[in-house]
Amino acid sequence: MSLERADAPDISGQGLDPHRLFPADAASRKIAAELYASVKDLPIVSPHGHTDPRWYAENEAFPDPAQLFIVPDHYVFRMLFSQGIDLSDLGVPRIDGGLSETDSRKIWRIFAENFHLFRATPSRMWLEHAFQEVFGWTRRISADTADEAYDHIADCLTRPEFCPRALFERFNIEVIATTESPLDDLKWHRQIRDSGWNGRVVTAYRPDPVVDPEFEGFAANIEKFGELAGENATTWQGYLNAHRERRAYFKSFGATSSDHGHATARTENLSASEAEALFQKALKGGCSPEEADAFRGHMLTEMARMSLEDGLVLQIHPGSYRNHSAGIMAAHGRDKGFDIPTQTSYVKALKPLLDAVGLEKNLSIILFTLDETALARELAPLAGVYPTLKLGPAWWFYDSPEGMRRFRELTTETAGFYNTVGFNDDTRAFCSIPARHDVARRVDCAYLASLVTSGRLDEDEAYEVAHDLTYRLAKQAYRL
Repeated sequence: MSLERADAPDISGQGLDPHRLFPADAASRKIAAELYASVKDLPIVSPHGHTDPRWYAENEAFPDPAQLFIVPDHYVFRMLFSQGIDLSDLGVPRIDGGLSETDSRKIWRIFAENFHLFRATPSRMWLEHAFQEVFGWTRRISADTADEAYDHIADCLTRPEFCPRALFERFNIEVIATTESPLDDLKWHRQIRDSGWNGRVVTAYRPDPVVDPEFEGFAANIEKFGELAGENATTWQGYLNAHRERRAYFKSFGATSSDHGHATARTENLSASEAEALFQKALKGGCSPEEADAFRGHMLTEMARMSLEDGLVLQIHPGSYRNHSAGIMAAHGRDKGFDIPTQTSYVKALKPLLDAVGLEKNLSIILFTLDETALARELAPLAGVYPTLKLGPAWWFYDSPEGMRRFRELTTETAGFYNTVGFNDDTRAFCSIPARHDVARRVDCAYLASLVTSGRLDEDEAYEVAHDLTYRLAKQAYRL
């Protein structure tokens, strides 16, 4: 039975509220809207993300709405799975030999029938922005509109203006960074470069498979790593040289950063003999969890030293318990929505790294967190004094209007705006990129408006800060 009044107005086709995310009081809302108007059309700088470079290389049409919006997006399918819908029924590929749904219309119908699950979530805002602004669909997704919406979006996807490169240009993306393993040959980046297309797509160096002794197939990964680099990577010096070679190779395809997803923020500064002994133990699969964490921590310090040599910005993304469900990991593999935030400490954890390189003015380290309690207590004070450190934006589970607002409230008083790096969207979902950047711009402008109306920031300064947070800081921090 519907809970709506019989005489309730039909608002399902009104589209997005143009003042969404702005303050409720009139004075602040007016300033926020004016600030937003000054930055809303600035180019998108996307310095960290996970879109597939193959899209831009081949420039083929996206297959269908389900393959574009549901199957690759863990934000979407994790919510549906939480309500008892199997990932296989959503078309999420299996690695255990089991079957997954291949009928995209069926997948879309499940999504549409359960669209109410996304009420008040960031995913709802991103999806509706993409449906309306990219595809011109303004009605609410539901069981009643599922097929009509599917057909409308599917028809759009057959047109040249909805191919990846055309959308890239339409989204006004100035530069986007994908993220690849050092075991990747970067053939899609080579194809992009050789195509003559002017879109700027760069890579980023993500060495987790060859710095984490607990990563599946670590020893085999090291063998391949050495082959690609032309080094004997089973020796300590050969292993370090292999990193230098692969980093240089990634730089040749535009990389300006490395990216490190560790379980903790632990760093170490071991002697060469201690590091080599741990490395050899890791190759034999003999590291305890403590030793594996120590090796990962030492490699962050080694990566920082290499960044001093080659200029790559070092990003540290700690605090996620990766692949929490062993069953889903076995059935569907990594990155299927079961990465869960954990409590993370930074002050003591980062001290070995900071003792080694923390005062280097030519080194740039960007810190992220999934533990908001650390922002005011640890991260803002650290970034507010160490010249190497900058704070990455609200990330992943906190890539949301409330998370972004809290980020500014918890960090600005101690670290200011200029020890942060603007926004990055960190997404695999291509059509969510303009939506995510739009949310960040709105939230930042709303926060700046509150500073102006409470007498903490002059209005002319707010316009300058809005531009910096939207555009300049990301280019500067990521050396783009």
